[in-house]
Amino acid sequence: MITCPSCGKENHDGFAFCGYCRAPLAEQPPLPALEERKIVSVLFCDLVGFTAASERQDPEDVRARIRPYHARLRQEIERYGGTVEKFVGDAVMAAFGAPVAHEDDVERAVRAGLGILEAIAELNEADPDLELQVRVGINTGEAVVALGARPEQGEGLVIGDVVNTAARIQSAAPVNGVAVGEQTYRTTSHVFEYEPLAPVSVKGKAEPLSLWQAKAVRDRFGSDSTREYKTPFVGRELEKPLLIGSFERAAQQRSVQLVTVVGEPGVGKSRMVAELFAYIDAKPELIRWRQGRCLPYGEGITFWALGEIVKAEAGILESDSAEVAAAKLDAAVSPGESERQWLLQRLAPLVGVEAASPAERQELFTAWRRYLEGLAAAGPRVLVFEDLHWADEALLAFLEYLAEWSQGVPLLVLCTARPELYERRAGWGAGQRNAHTINLSPLSDQETAELVSSLVTATVLTPQLERAILEQAGGNPLYAEEFVRLLADRGLGSDQIVLPDTVQALIAARLDTLSPDRKSLLQDAAVLGKVFWAGALAEIGGRDAGELELALHELARKELVRSARTSSMEGESEYSFWHALVRDVAYGQIPRAERARRHRSAAIWLERKAGERVEDLAEVLAHHYLQALELA
Repeated sequence: MITCPSCGKENHDGFAFCGYCRAPLAEQPPLPALEERKIVSVLFCDLVGFTAASERQDPEDVRARIRPYHARLRQEIERYGGTVEKFVGDAVMAAFGAPVAHEDDVERAVRAGLGILEAIAELNEADPDLELQVRVGINTGEAVVALGARPEQGEGLVIGDVVNTAARIQSAAPVNGVAVGEQTYRTTSHVFEYEPLAPVSVKGKAEPLSLWQAKAVRDRFGSDSTREYKTPFVGRELEKPLLIGSFERAAQQRSVQLVTVVGEPGVGKSRMVAELFAYIDAKPELIRWRQGRCLPYGEGITFWALGEIVKAEAGILESDSAEVAAAKLDAAVSPGESERQWLLQRLAPLVGVEAASPAERQELFTAWRRYLEGLAAAGPRVLVFEDLHWADEALLAFLEYLAEWSQGVPLLVLCTARPELYERRAGWGAGQRNAHTINLSPLSDQETAELVSSLVTATVLTPQLERAILEQAGGNPLYAEEFVRLLADRGLGSDQIVLPDTVQALIAARLDTLSPDRKSLLQDAAVLGKVFWAGALAEIGGRDAGELELALHELARKELVRSARTSSMEGESEYSFWHALVRDVAYGQIPRAERARRHRSAAIWLERKAGERVEDLAEVLAHHYLQALELA
């Protein structure tokens, strides 16, 4: 008899599949564990005095007291995209940035920590007998992440010193307070108000830990910090006139124009919008400007950006009650508006007020369009929708509907988006004569050098340091700015340039939008270096040449890699990374054992291709074999 490894039932000899659950009876080799090195933020929360109090209580009373606490903690953590790894009694551990990274994981973790404090206060208010008090600790750092882990079944998700340190920080946090480590503080100091705490000595750390207490959020949820651009606007001699021309066409021809500014993170989309705002602000006539941002997470965010615009027009604050919001909305709609009550009922959900009766989507779209047309009829309007790549399909449909059906009003609908938008909606704006796309490419080396020179005020850049920044930035203004800021803060030299946390988070989040196969392909390429060949990728990953070509084309469309017109390897298609930083982040995510295997495969392929000229590649081969040896 053969026992089924899946359901445990016994089957007769010779059966290939279980007669009960149909699982294969032959022993299957275990799948290799998928792991990656990632920068994560780990949150620990623990109830204060709970163990002592539980000692005097009946177990059922303990469970009744802790159950609502567990439920609210999970709700707050998952609200901001975190993953609850485990509950241990009255303690909880959660990870942000695992298994999937986002560019604002550190911010999400701190927001979740402050949200936990508010949730505890609400629980105590609802039931004063609970008397719950907590300490929250958050730490950010590198960890090994098990991508296929199932935390709900007790499988560990993240491992590393970042976890142990987060637990130590939590134990040192003030009662009903959120304490964070240095990297967490450094990354989010512009988002939250902090107070320094006394450094603490903890077990296993040679130096005392510097800690800060998060007190409050500087900006409300869903809004960007107000940013003043102090650096000169460089480049974009072709793109800026196009954007200004679209506005002037809308204003002068009383038409609706839909413009989407597209580019990779940090390439200058928001700066382009700011340049248009400065142009409009300098005009003598009054031109209304409203702005909303699409959110990547949260509750009720489908039409968040549109709701921001309507709330700004009506003067509705986040602190307003539903009654006050309804009154302000009523005052914002003209008394002479036909079907006024119908319009108010359709606008109400956008500002957080419950509508008296539900409505179909087409009816909502019609009402919203009429409201926006009414605003534009009084004078030129600019409506800005930022981060459209995060927009829900319903909002995208409304914006296309608005551009297609609105007529006779001076309205510019300006959107910013990353190339990922077209992966989700390839036909965005297609077929509409009033829809335009402005693609932003990286700055040239000369333009980047001009930008860097304007950023450096305290010291003179050496040629070596300037060359290092230009190479690392790859024409991305944000990358250049962050590198210069890091150099100024830490006083590093050209041989000490490290990747800024903000840039690492941006790139890691982009890589995590890829499918596992595409991401693995990019990591294989990273092992080869800034320049790589399709044949080498086929060797390392055992891929079919035809499928590989399609995959590389897809990565090129996402502006992660680019093909070379000529190849340095005869008979091989040559590619390079769009940015050296993308290569660095992708390479850094590969666990050491897997890096060693891929380096060996790369060396074998290069040695075979070199043939009799193997001595010419001796240095490159030595690098790969040495890396494989050191990492093994």
